[in-house]
Amino acid sequence: MMKRNDKRAPQENLPVALHDIVECSVIGLSHEGEGVGRYEGFTLFVPGALPGERVKARVTEVKKRFGRAELLTVLEASPDRVAPPCAVYSRCGGCQLQHLDYAAQLGWKRQLVVDALSRIGKLTVASSDASFRHLPLSSEVVVHPVIGMDEPWRYRNKAQVPIGFDLEEGGLVGGFYEQGTHSIVEMDTCLIQHERNDDAVLKVKRIARELGIEAYDEKSHSGWLRHVVVKTSFASGDMMVVLIALTRETKGLEAFVSRIRSELPHVVSVMLNVNPDRTSAVFGRDTYKLAGVDVIYDSIGDIRFAISARSFYQVNPVQTEVLYRKALEYAALTGTETVIDAYCGIGTISLFLARAAAQVYGVELIPDAVEDARANARLNDIDNADFTVGRAEVVLPAWRAEGIDADVIVVDPPRKGCDAALLDTLIAMRPERIVYVSCNPATLARDLAVLEAGGFRTVEVQPVDMFPHTGHVECSVLLTLRGKE
Repeated sequence: MMKRNDKRAPQENLPVALHDIVECSVIGLSHEGEGVGRYEGFTLFVPGALPGERVKARVTEVKKRFGRAELLTVLEASPDRVAPPCAVYSRCGGCQLQHLDYAAQLGWKRQLVVDALSRIGKLTVASSDASFRHLPLSSEVVVHPVIGMDEPWRYRNKAQVPIGFDLEEGGLVGGFYEQGTHSIVEMDTCLIQHERNDDAVLKVKRIARELGIEAYDEKSHSGWLRHVVVKTSFASGDMMVVLIALTRETKGLEAFVSRIRSELPHVVSVMLNVNPDRTSAVFGRDTYKLAGVDVIYDSIGDIRFAISARSFYQVNPVQTEVLYRKALEYAALTGTETVIDAYCGIGTISLFLARAAAQVYGVELIPDAVEDARANARLNDIDNADFTVGRAEVVLPAWRAEGIDADVIVVDPPRKGCDAALLDTLIAMRPERIVYVSCNPATLARDLAVLEAGGFRTVEVQPVDMFPHTGHVECSVLLTLRGKE
């Protein structure tokens, strides 16, 4: 069934045109959690639709090979469909899967990994069930069930809220960008944020309104307060509030900071970051302490980390420990090994490895992150971890020329995956094991195919649900050098 928009002719040989209303069957989910619908053989991506459903949707975009459509009505619902508990779920782009039962989310995320390895990496995935009662063939990759959370809500330790001015809302607003726009929608609670983060943002906004603190206006590049960032230590309960502003000074700033400290007793640090540019980037270059301490401390397992206003730290420390302990297990360290951690960041994985290795070398492109890594090593009295600034594909060959040969190499790249030159370096160095920590199944599969062709075998993959109710899945992967197994 289709209701055609007669004012807009369809593209040549395509069964739909812009604004058509169609009924389509949903056969899967995209890697971003959108329903994959089929109408007369044509693919339509329908956000909010689930596999097995029949839906009515309005076509919003048409290209040669696929289109996009807005969900209007669910005609036949999936048994895995649930009511999203968030009141603004349909407008906010932060979560994509609240309408899918959590157990089904975990099943879909495993399948996302399996499909990427099979289609992109051309790997053969073992077909055994969750118990893996038979030994997989040597050419097969075991993909374990996704490790989820017992309580998949309120897991984020960091809130980053844009602030703006809305005359209809009465002035300063803060919440989220509505999907596909830079319009800020006022919001006072987020179900994946730690409750204290919600409370802190709510009170900071209220205090700002009461004191007449000006909100930043993106269009005129005027005003003052651009973002509020709140960081919570799950280990200690201490909190940091970072005010991101257009300029260093504003009327009422001293009173603003005093009220934040008095009304939020868990806040031990108030920082100011100045971003004077017309940009979508959140942070500017310069950061100043307004009150309290410079850093707060959190722990992953028995490793402590100092968290500054701008330092990167995993937002779900509970699942981060699960992911990193799996990486440590795959590294199979006995205390005699030399380990290299490429993309080491602030040293989170490196310091886990250092407790079980003879020596760890970390390399990271961002100088501030390397300084944080060195500070975190000192904080934990770890003296067998050295950190260097640079590109891994340049630094690793230099280390090798100096006689540093790694038994194990760990890579934890950004979503774009490993640099091609780094993959060539890994193949040339031929460590006994590679542990690949990934946040993107597609680029993971691409890189595994290169490493397989270079003499390594992908043994097993453990997906971990770091971000429940979103389309993201992390993986820890073990590769071994063929002939060294």
